[in-house]
Amino acid sequence: MTAGDLVLTAVASRLRTIHGVPARLGGDEFAALLLDPKPAAAARQLAAVIAAPVRLPSGVSVSVTASIGLAPASPAGLAAALADADAAMYRAKTTRAGVVAFDPLRDDHATANPRPVSLRRTDLDSGQTEVIDMPCGATQEAKCPACATRARRLRQQQIREGWHRDDEPDPGPLPATDAQRGLIVARAHLEFARDEAARVSQWDQVADLDDAIEELESQITTEGMRGRPAPPHGGEDQEDGDGKRRVRSTKRRQDAPDLPRLPVENRTVGRTFDGRDGQVFRPSMFLTLTLGSYGRVHSDGTPVDPDAYDYRRAAWDAVHFPRLLDRFWQNLRRAVGWNVQYAGAVEPQRRLAPHAHFAIRGTIPRALVRQVAAATYHQVWWPSVDMRVYEPGQAPQWDADAAGYTDPTTGRLLPSWDDALDLVDADPDAQPVHVARFGVQVDAKGVLAGTKDADRCVGYITKYLTKQAADCHDLTTGRQRAHLERLWQELRHTPCSERCANWLLYGVQPKKAKQGLRPGNCKNKVHKRETLGIGGRRVLISRQWSGKTLTDHRADRRDWVKALLGVTTDADTAPPGGEQRHAWELARPTDPDVAPLGHRVLRAISERIQWRAQLDAAKRAAADPPEVSATTAPQSAEQEGTGA
Repeated sequence: MTAGDLVLTAVASRLRTIHGVPARLGGDEFAALLLDPKPAAAARQLAAVIAAPVRLPSGVSVSVTASIGLAPASPAGLAAALADADAAMYRAKTTRAGVVAFDPLRDDHATANPRPVSLRRTDLDSGQTEVIDMPCGATQEAKCPACATRARRLRQQQIREGWHRDDEPDPGPLPATDAQRGLIVARAHLEFARDEAARVSQWDQVADLDDAIEELESQITTEGMRGRPAPPHGGEDQEDGDGKRRVRSTKRRQDAPDLPRLPVENRTVGRTFDGRDGQVFRPSMFLTLTLGSYGRVHSDGTPVDPDAYDYRRAAWDAVHFPRLLDRFWQNLRRAVGWNVQYAGAVEPQRRLAPHAHFAIRGTIPRALVRQVAAATYHQVWWPSVDMRVYEPGQAPQWDADAAGYTDPTTGRLLPSWDDALDLVDADPDAQPVHVARFGVQVDAKGVLAGTKDADRCVGYITKYLTKQAADCHDLTTGRQRAHLERLWQELRHTPCSERCANWLLYGVQPKKAKQGLRPGNCKNKVHKRETLGIGGRRVLISRQWSGKTLTDHRADRRDWVKALLGVTTDADTAPPGGEQRHAWELARPTDPDVAPLGHRVLRAISERIQWRAQLDAAKRAAADPPEVSATTAPQSAEQEGTGA
């Protein structure tokens, strides 16, 4: 029995002390049905019990920390309650809060049934309260088909408005979202806590806070904010923890063709062309970028010879595909000499490798597009991954005395991340561990505004936006399921970043290694089965595409409906003194003024049928309804099953 198994056994025995029914879900995840009248206090007590050191037969004591999510019993059943608890647990893990109660306003709804979020609105002047059901806002149809369809149509509207513009958008500075403000506030609290810990020389706590700050700043970057909230502490802006900046050659690879390099003009609108009859055309483009071949495949995407199929390269390409796309747009803008704008999406092919479809404003010679794709690459300069040193079941163990991971057999301390990179730098013949490139299939074609082809392309880009990557293609045969499973197993153990726990399998400690890392259990999205390595953003919109945010597009759609219906105010009666003042709070299902879910859903269905009838009547009465509406998509945009 390994040390990990012994720790799991100890945790399981401690779970038996609760007043309830514990169970193991798999791996290091457990669930429990708490019967305690004070579940929050019981959960905090359980976290303290689990955190007690576990003494191994070797005499080494290891500590365990638990992230616990709490959720009340759900009318939708135990599966829904378990999904809510899992969402809360994930927030507890990312915020290091220990125990977190499920909050539908902050946690993703992971249940399959659409569920509105109930909010209580109180008029601060009259004191009147009203319970209002808000859409959950899910973008995946597995969570809420209605909200996912609405989000997809909003993306279609965004793509249409920016694709064939004949004027320059002026987006200006983007307003901060609530999520972005919350991240900055959390970053400020961490900075305050770090300063307090440094004042009293609690350097262990300072190190933990530095890790939390780094993780939070990565989330800030993911949210789309540029730059850093504050300068890093103590030279942390260097590439590595030892304060040395790693310098890589910027010389282009000899096997990559050269590209023209022009100064980039500050324009985003493409050229116009005069027709024979004096008509002026401003065509745009539709582009598809794919990765190279990993072996011959059948028509269903499965390999002809699974043993010869290069799953390792497929996994590495998937992990680094976002970086490759970034390089492509940089190279394309420099090659054409103007600020090319794009809107697209990343999705898996039938062979489960990622590829991307883009709408491009303006037209570019196809030969130049193919030349840029052939010349674009992304090099990964990491320690060697030619051979695994350890298997997941015999991974290195944390040694508290050495403050690092050691060989499970010899007890020898593994090289640090900095030491491993020093060896790479010292080798004059060193090569990148991976070079990501596009394949030879680059599909580029011109598209004119207002044509059926344009609507078809918009539908093609958004075809799979409401699905998880692994659900984009139906797996109907055992051969297809085996192909997905084998690719996922490769992705599970492929290093995704400098701090990935999978580096332990290659005999290297990850950057800023800490206790609790388990190879094959990295929390990065690229390792999840449902993402198939597509862990970044699925929708890619350049900043100057439409000059609007998604919030702006929602407001446009709302204003169009109000204008069509002849509505001039948001309320039946506007207050004489100005705007109404309201206070909002979450309404719990157990509150006396909250009707049963079934009653509220039926009422909402009737309400929306009436709204639809009013809107259809107004559209029929309108002489020339504008085409900007995203409420009803054009027929050709709904017929999206023509792509392969």
